[in-house]
Amino acid sequence: MTREVRGVAAAPGIAVGSVKWLAAAPVTSPDDAPGSDVEAEIARAETAFETVAGRYSAQALDAAGPAADILFMTSALAADPALLDQVRAEIRGGTPTAHAVTRAVTHFGEQLTALGGLMAERASDLRDVGQRVVAELLGVDPPGIPDSATPFVLAAHDLAPADTASLDPERVIGLLTVAGGPTSHTAILAKALGIPAVVAASEAVTIAEGTEIVLDGTSGLIELEPTTARREEVLALRARQAAAPTGPGRTSDGHAVPLLANVGSAADALLAVELGAEGVGLFRTEFLFLDRKSAPTVAEQTQRYAEIFRIMGDRPVIVRTLDAGSDKPLPYLALPDEENPALGVRGLRLSSVDEGTLLDQLTAVEAAVKETGTPVKVMAPMVATVEEAAYFAARARASGLETPGIMIEIPAAALRSEYLGAEVEFFSIGTNDLSQYLFGADRMSSAVAALHDPWQPALAATIATAVMGAAKQGVKVGVCGESASNPEFACVLVGLGVETLSMAPRSIAGVRAKLAEVSRAQCEAAAAAVVSARTAEDALRAARAALGADT
Repeated sequence: MTREVRGVAAAPGIAVGSVKWLAAAPVTSPDDAPGSDVEAEIARAETAFETVAGRYSAQALDAAGPAADILFMTSALAADPALLDQVRAEIRGGTPTAHAVTRAVTHFGEQLTALGGLMAERASDLRDVGQRVVAELLGVDPPGIPDSATPFVLAAHDLAPADTASLDPERVIGLLTVAGGPTSHTAILAKALGIPAVVAASEAVTIAEGTEIVLDGTSGLIELEPTTARREEVLALRARQAAAPTGPGRTSDGHAVPLLANVGSAADALLAVELGAEGVGLFRTEFLFLDRKSAPTVAEQTQRYAEIFRIMGDRPVIVRTLDAGSDKPLPYLALPDEENPALGVRGLRLSSVDEGTLLDQLTAVEAAVKETGTPVKVMAPMVATVEEAAYFAARARASGLETPGIMIEIPAAALRSEYLGAEVEFFSIGTNDLSQYLFGADRMSSAVAALHDPWQPALAATIATAVMGAAKQGVKVGVCGESASNPEFACVLVGLGVETLSMAPRSIAGVRAKLAEVSRAQCEAAAAAVVSARTAEDALRAARAALGADT
């Protein structure tokens, strides 16, 4: 009988192939011989950090979308003055140069991990920086993707941005990690590349190199050593998915479900148009603001927004205002030091520190709309109360943007959606953060990754509450969280009354194909089954039965 390993679904799709493990990182030791010239060793370490930072930046320039954004942020980690100061102190204290890097990275990594939330994700990126600097100092190859003449499933304890961003989907047909979570960088980049992924599979450490597996990035299940019949079944399924229908999203009985794209750059927008997105449901604007010493000007913002609006043409675009703070600090804003930044001054709350940044952004969006004629709406992240919703709507309308909306990411907003809906024109549910706050589960902790499984019934019940409240005010509801990219859960969302779905562009084809197979009544039956289910496993099984899918 085929043995199974279960992880957490991170990027939809299914793959069958042999496992290859990521090459091991170089190891340092305090017993290594230190250099005789301390200042020369410090200079050597500084050069290694500069080299690695430059490589990240070069990769970022060659990448697009979330890959570029993540690589630029990792490049900034490699140039962090505090990290370099710690390395210098270690070397002056007699620590061998390469091991000094390891010790400094461990020190700061533990601090990031202790902060929790999205900051913990940076600890993994920082470890990758350290491993690459150590490899540079030792003159060896850094950890990386193995070579193979045939496509394979890449397995690792965790994957760093530099590894994931350089993946070739023609060679790497699936991703499997022991650690991580469904909203980690691995998951985000896997979705962007269209590679099925399963994360937080602790038992995966027992899978030997070369073992053939079936990896299901939709359910989180890994099947070891499948039969020939199962292998052929998976290959046939992949062929059917490749031949997915085109055109607008709709169910088999004609119920329209616009399928939109999450974008953060012009390259993302071009890909969205190429892959048939009907618009943009989430335009992330924060990467215009990060890694800078001063805020972008209104003119600069206007130019960047107009570039993306022109690409989308007459397709609708929803712009999310600045969602910085937490793991995305802005050096030029005097943000407070916080014990738990994921619950602190982030999103719309930044206006309490610097309202001018929000007002400039709204001015720039309106100017870009006038320049291009693209139908644009704006929404604010991290809204919890009626007062916050009213505040944002008033500022948006005063700027000439007549269709303000808000993100539903905080349980309080979902519970009071009827009242918040009286202040705005639409809701967009961000299921990533909603799950984090609903379950009290750090998005980046692999130990609680199972709580970010969209099949947890409490998530569907909370979405149902938000939709019912919105309906009383005639407010339309979309979903732009990662759960929308799961083809089966997308059907559940439609059944809950969600009207639009927004996702990574490469996820659109799979969701479109699944919707075309089922009726609206089947979606509603699946939604009811999930809300009333006892466990996540029960919910998935019940939804598949309602949708007529094989278990």
